Amino acid sequence: MDLTIAIIVTVVGASTPILIAALGELVVERAGVLNLGVEGMMLIGAVVGFIVQFHTGQPLLALLAAAVAGVLSSLIFGFLTLSLSANQTATGLALTIFGTGFSALIGANYSARPVPLMDSVLPETIADHPIARVLLGYSLPVYFAFFMVFAVWFFLKKTRSGLILRAVGENDHSAHSIGYSVLGVRYLAIMFGGAMAGIAGACFPLLLTPQWAEGMTAGRGWIAVALVVFASWRPMRLLFGAYLFGLVMTMEVYIKAGGGLFSAIPAELWAALPYLATIVVLVLISLKRDASTNAPACLGRPFMPGN
Repeated sequence: MDLTIAIIVTVVGASTPILIAALGELVVERAGVLNLGVEGMMLIGAVVGFIVQFHTGQPLLALLAAAVAGVLSSLIFGFLTLSLSANQTATGLALTIFGTGFSALIGANYSARPVPLMDSVLPETIADHPIARVLLGYSLPVYFAFFMVFAVWFFLKKTRSGLILRAVGENDHSAHSIGYSVLGVRYLAIMFGGAMAGIAGACFPLLLTPQWAEGMTAGRGWIAVALVVFASWRPMRLLFGAYLFGLVMTMEVYIKAGGGLFSAIPAELWAALPYLATIVVLVLISLKRDASTNAPACLGRPFMPGN
């Protein structure tokens, strides 16, 4: 029982940053923009969140600062791709490289310094109960992720603003011809994605590992991007996909700890499981003939009003 609870709690914790980052990327892609800089924005959010938490001891302020840092970094991507029509794929990759180097630079003096993890939202006496621990014993970002799944779904499916965003992603010139600001909508979507990536990055030092380490997101941003494809650009499927990948990542820890036959397999292979799973999922999806029909029609294409 204790082991089961520990596994569930670990899976939820490991899945939360991926889910938050993927939700932001989903909104960006539904607006027709492909931002491959999620990993870089997460690293910037992680180091900013850690530094604010280290100096102030205020986790909510740390999450807010990480979100602002994510927005600012996403605006670099937005300016280059929307205002200057730079290639979205190349710019996204450059943003990841920038985020990796920038976070390592400003976090150099904070390496291995500890910060306290965020507390559960429940009183300690209640959170220690097995059932309460599984259902309600998490810190605020976990519930934020759950809420945002339904919030993003509701926004895209039930609101006029969500309809406009989807229209921009499906046919930008038609949306422009009836008076909608394509660039304005895409800038807002990119800023939202940046804020979510920043918060997702801050989850690493605040929820999972109470310290800063260079490259601590360990490629989770790439998994978040792949997860959007896996979920066919649908928020509810993201929830399932994030926990599936979280389970794969958690298996590495518990299988290695279990020893026996599994200990004969190199630890590096277990560590590579989430990334191997990502590749397998993407290959399987690409084999489906109707998979590409779910992607926004204008995804990755620059918009030029005069053309």
